[in-house]
Amino acid sequence: MNYTENYKGVKIDVQSPNLDVSQEVQEEIRASIEKLSRFTQDINALDVYFKSEGQGGTATTTIGMRVGIPGPDVFAEEKGENWIGMLKSVTDKNIRQIQKGK
Repeated sequence: MNYTENYKGVKIDVQSPNLDVSQEVQEEIRASIEKLSRFTQDINALDVYFKSEGQGGTATTTIGMRVGIPGPDVFAEEKGENWIGMLKSVTDKNIRQIQKGK
């Protein structure tokens, strides 16, 4: 499932091959923009990549998030099992990168 939307002037591009992104996860992506916006007003794009590899007990899931801002973009990645928790983690990692860049 891939989708694009515009949320408060930020272009969101979500890529999740072979995975459905639930409404709850979509809401968390929007919440990530709200949280990131507290640290920079210049976000023009947010790319989120969901990836699942393997099957059963050996499956690994990964989320990557790129925040498009003036200058170098920031990117963070997280592996785990809980999409919401992983989204919160990559958002926090990107906030730390934005703060270092100021």
